[in-house]
Amino acid sequence: MAERSYFFTSEAVTEGHPDKVCDQISDAILDNLLEQDPKSHVAVETLATTGLVVVAGEITTSGYADVEGIVRKTLEKIGYDKPEYHFDCKGSGVLVSIHSQSPDISRGVREDDLENIGAGDQGIMFGYAVRETPELMPLPISLAQKLAYQLSLARKRKAIPYLRPDGKTQVTVEYDEKHRPKRVSAVVIAAQHDESYGGKRLSRQRIRKDIIEKVVKPVLGGYFSKSTKVIVNGTGRFVLGGPAADTGLTGRKIIADTYGGMASHGGGCFSGKDPTKVDRSACYMARYIAKNIVAAGIADRCEVQLAYAIGIADPVSIFVETYGTEKIPKEKIEELIKRNFRLKPGQIIKDLDLRRPIYSKTAAYGHFGRQDPDFSWERTDKAKELRRQAGL
Repeated sequence: MAERSYFFTSEAVTEGHPDKVCDQISDAILDNLLEQDPKSHVAVETLATTGLVVVAGEITTSGYADVEGIVRKTLEKIGYDKPEYHFDCKGSGVLVSIHSQSPDISRGVREDDLENIGAGDQGIMFGYAVRETPELMPLPISLAQKLAYQLSLARKRKAIPYLRPDGKTQVTVEYDEKHRPKRVSAVVIAAQHDESYGGKRLSRQRIRKDIIEKVVKPVLGGYFSKSTKVIVNGTGRFVLGGPAADTGLTGRKIIADTYGGMASHGGGCFSGKDPTKVDRSACYMARYIAKNIVAAGIADRCEVQLAYAIGIADPVSIFVETYGTEKIPKEKIEELIKRNFRLKPGQIIKDLDLRRPIYSKTAAYGHFGRQDPDFSWERTDKAKELRRQAGL
């Protein structure tokens, strides 16, 4: 069957989106505890709605977290600082229900022997890389995340001073028959805004013009053309937003957090979980592996699956898919992975240095494809050696 061109769409959200608010609160609590006790075991979930934040979960630590204080500080940092938002850092209530980790789970995660600790749960984790952007990420999610970030920057730097914290972006890319990006065919932006600005009611035309000039064009660059369809606030109005308009929950943006639907996802979320949870750490390792495989030129596109059983250190399976782009047999790629990457949870924690308070910054604008030295899973330091071992 002949290949054909096709369209693929990914979406992202700003830090003020209700679900992202919850992710950031959960990870801020995690960071606070890791800073005090790097061995903290944390599984924290957050719910946010009109005038209320609920934080619940399981924590075992020698530290102490002022959860209410962390919640209010996080909301203020995001930009929820005005009563008219119906959800703000000073006026919203905070309920906390946190208890210690289940002893049935903790007995499998033995801190006396880090390199041999068992997985905190069963699960399947995926990592992905593709040679279509400099960061080896799919173009649709890469652009969607950058648009979301630019939207927040325009608000915070007063380039578009009437914007409010909530927002969503969506990018559709046309690919040719060889799976290469051709153009951006559509961009969708939902940007929360004030009712009026400068004493005048904000028009839909003013908002659209500002978003295109100060958000869309700077991010898309050469991908923006006359044929690019741009939709800004499709209903014509987006004043009430954030948790006051849509209840937020930790872990509900897992596709935006990863590869925008271009790759598989095991189902587990990242935020609020310490690195003994393979939902988080093994996904980071799978990305690290896939990125190095692609950076080495062993494949142009690579997806890695790791699977674990609760209390067991070694993965129960390793699977590699290269979509016909591999330069050596896939069996040899799997051998290279086993030879060059340590895959027990404790080894992943050690090799990627994951017991650091680095997670708040991962909780918005994606966990992958970011140029930040704290994102150790984005390194390509093994690519040269992998290429040598592959005989390329």
